[in-house]
Amino acid sequence: MKKYIFPYTICITGGMALLTLLNGCSATAKKETVATEKAAPIATFKLQKEKLATALQLPGELSAFQQVDLYAKVSSFVKTLNVDIGSEVKKGQLLMTLEAPETNSQLAAAKSRLKAQEALYLASKANYDRLYETSKTPGTISKNDLDQAVARKNSDLAQFEAAKASYQEVGSLRDYLEIRAPFNGKITARNVNLGAYVGPSGKGSEFPLFTLQEQRHLRLAISIPEVYTGYLKAGDEISFTVRSLPEQLFVAKVKRLSGALDLRLRSEKVEMDVPNENKQLLPGMVAEVHIPLPANASTFIVPKKAVIETAEGTYVWKVVGNKTEKVNIKKGRETDDQTEIFGTLSIGDELVTSPSEELRAGTPIKP
Repeated sequence: MKKYIFPYTICITGGMALLTLLNGCSATAKKETVATEKAAPIATFKLQKEKLATALQLPGELSAFQQVDLYAKVSSFVKTLNVDIGSEVKKGQLLMTLEAPETNSQLAAAKSRLKAQEALYLASKANYDRLYETSKTPGTISKNDLDQAVARKNSDLAQFEAAKASYQEVGSLRDYLEIRAPFNGKITARNVNLGAYVGPSGKGSEFPLFTLQEQRHLRLAISIPEVYTGYLKAGDEISFTVRSLPEQLFVAKVKRLSGALDLRLRSEKVEMDVPNENKQLLPGMVAEVHIPLPANASTFIVPKKAVIETAEGTYVWKVVGNKTEKVNIKKGRETDDQTEIFGTLSIGDELVTSPSEELRAGTPIKP
């Protein structure tokens, strides 16, 4: 007796194939669902060019327009003091007189030598003049005698000129005993008293006799970082404040630019002239300088939160085909919420507005 099992086997095999096909379809559907779930919605924006006008805040230092430390030229003693700290002085005003008895003696000796040499010169000149007049009569004066008289006269003239120069030199040293103001200003330091010994070789020369400052005009010096050096030029107007007068805004104009970068700070020194007729500002004050930086051309401007800065570099995330792509950039000027960027980007590129640090290249997203 024969048994037929073929139809049953076909039924089992067909059922298994159908089950496998259903399982495959179910797995594909699950993968698509997972991929769709992973492509989470994220905020993006279209990249455009704009003009970004910003301002730069830098510390600056106020200094006197002119400042000089006055020292004694010759060793002497302080005889009179005509000014003190805070005194307003005019150019050429006598500030102090010094006393040096040996200088007076040197001047008297130089004057005596000058008189003696003058007498010798006048005598030799008179002798030459007489010989010359006599020599006009033939045979009265020999040529040799006349030459000797000329040589003696020229020698005495040279000695007389040397004595005159020596006398003027000692007289100049005597003039140094009067200390006068080289320009209009204010005495801001005094380091001597009456009777003090001062001079190049004295202990009093360790410090200046006076410090004189011109305070009706001040200098404001700042150091501009290399990246901003192209934004300032002579004649530009800036504003600044000082700590002692925080509510008052002062204005100054750029006058001098060094034209070179400091090798240590990589910055350019810029100076402004500050009028100070009412003397509200004092030399040595620290100023907070506000420098406007106008936009000269349109550049790519993005929100600050769109830029990622890590140890690997600075970059933004661009969306290409619903997937993220890292683009390395360089930052420019900044405001409170925007920044200027430079890189391999084009107008209309779609960038992630606020990327997270977990974002990776190729991550699928829904813009």
